[in-house]
Amino acid sequence: MKFADHYFVLTKTGSQANGSISFIFSQTKQNTMKRIIYLSIFLIIGLTGNSQPPEQIDPHYYAVPMKIPIFLSGNFAELRPNHFHGGIDIKTQGKSGLPVYAAADGMVSRISISPSGYGNALYIDHPNGTTTVYGHLLSFSPKISEYIRKIQYEKETFAIDQKVPADSLLVKKGEQIAKSGNSGSSGGPHLHFEIRRTKEQTMLNPLLFNMPVTDKTKPVIQALMVYPASGDAGISGKQQPQRFETMLVGSSYQLKNNQPILVSGKVGFGLQAIDLLDGSLNKCGIYSLKLSIDNELIYSFTMDDFLLEESKYINSHIDYEQAARTGRRLYRTWLEPGNKLSIYDMAEKRGIFKATDGQTHNVKYEITDTYGNATSLSFKIQSKEMAFAAPEPTGELFKFNRNNHIRNGDIEFNIPEGALYNDIDFQFEKLPAHPKFYSPVFKLHNSFTPLHFACPLRIKAVNLPEKLQSKVMLAQVDPVSGKIYSATGKYVDGWVEGNIRLLGNYALAVDTVAPKIVPLSITEKKTLTETNRIRFTITDNLSGIETVRGTIEGKWVLFEYDLKNKLISYTFDKERFQFGKSHELILEVTDFKDNKSTYKAKFYK
Repeated sequence: MKFADHYFVLTKTGSQANGSISFIFSQTKQNTMKRIIYLSIFLIIGLTGNSQPPEQIDPHYYAVPMKIPIFLSGNFAELRPNHFHGGIDIKTQGKSGLPVYAAADGMVSRISISPSGYGNALYIDHPNGTTTVYGHLLSFSPKISEYIRKIQYEKETFAIDQKVPADSLLVKKGEQIAKSGNSGSSGGPHLHFEIRRTKEQTMLNPLLFNMPVTDKTKPVIQALMVYPASGDAGISGKQQPQRFETMLVGSSYQLKNNQPILVSGKVGFGLQAIDLLDGSLNKCGIYSLKLSIDNELIYSFTMDDFLLEESKYINSHIDYEQAARTGRRLYRTWLEPGNKLSIYDMAEKRGIFKATDGQTHNVKYEITDTYGNATSLSFKIQSKEMAFAAPEPTGELFKFNRNNHIRNGDIEFNIPEGALYNDIDFQFEKLPAHPKFYSPVFKLHNSFTPLHFACPLRIKAVNLPEKLQSKVMLAQVDPVSGKIYSATGKYVDGWVEGNIRLLGNYALAVDTVAPKIVPLSITEKKTLTETNRIRFTITDNLSGIETVRGTIEGKWVLFEYDLKNKLISYTFDKERFQFGKSHELILEVTDFKDNKSTYKAKFYK
């Protein structure tokens, strides 16, 4: 069982994945006559374009995937770390094991099982050219479970992303396909449900398809941010972003200090806002937002859909630095030049206002949820000439639309074109080495500036013994605590190289410590009559767990891995396990630097 493409390493400001988590979302292959027929139907009924799905697809086409009152813990396109939420999260009454039903006739096209991400997930293709996705499942229906379990044993792997040939697993609308659960990276029992256009992998808002959700609650506006969008811009006499708290007055919002905001130069705006749903305390995302100045619309978006491949642009859609520093997620309602997200209706205006005329201007935000509940924020800005000079650069100009490099005898780092959302004054510094590192510490700007994709980094090893060459890695170093987090990397001809997803401080560290295995339900020569499972916790100190392999009498057995709980478990399989005798279990757990722990025990079952 190998997790090379499926594990997360937590960092101070978020997560870095080894490889990519895009295995959750990869496009379904269309290679059979059945799929050609489906595609023909897709073309006939005219499912083209990227907005207003109800006008193109019958809003009653899909059945509700659960037969319980529908309350949501998450809505479509709400703000998540590094991505927009691609569906809705249906509450399951605080428990796992409730029936999940196919939303429409179709065929299972893909089955994904992972210790993180969507956990146990099903993908069903439908004749109208869409795919529905069901995530964080506890288990599959018997026919689906039998199909995928056979493949897991053939490949000797728990984690799997399996394409299913056409017509192999057909389902009918309303047929039970699974039980709801809490698998993968889920934070509590619920069903994650999506609707996608199969060909383009466009995520569609399920709430536009007749979902029986009661919502009469208006969105909430919590705060306003005003940003300098040019080097000589200022807000209230300062050249830094300024935050203004809001208050509800009647049915709309105003600033607590309801005085005009003094601005000069080019400025942009941001909004901290959430949507609330009836019967739920969860803070959800905004469906529609409009920003006008003097009744002229300068920025707007409506979350009917978005392209999956554009989801990472969320890090420019929000104020990433605020999210990293404070945990607050604000909508950045002005466009950085490197933001190519295609959801904006007024992209040519980019939400930026040039304050040079000395006049007072009326600014208004209008926010609406999917069910038409609306609220607004109105305030004034006063354009005032203020003598600000652009700050002197202290680093090197890295431009968003070109390749940028750091190269000397100790380090090589490249930020390709498209990895930045804006030009930055890149801060680079070589810091003193620490005895636990095999290189100096290199400051690569800061972790509050996002990268759109991973960028290549090479650091030269210093005094690295040959026996540790297979154990060395690029490590992110917390600038305050000095704590290290595994990033990536392998040793190549005196250098350690890999791709990093976060800026920050980096050095070379080694991992020589094997994972830790703690048995929960088995000991040597124990009789396991009171349990149907063998359970362990497994942990690793740095590089992360890569493989788990368990055998009984030398034959591979399926240990399921729950990464968030650090738990693995084998359920005795009536078809593959011989009861009424003594057995020997061997469990091997290996991390990404090939440090291995082994647990052996004889038991009776």
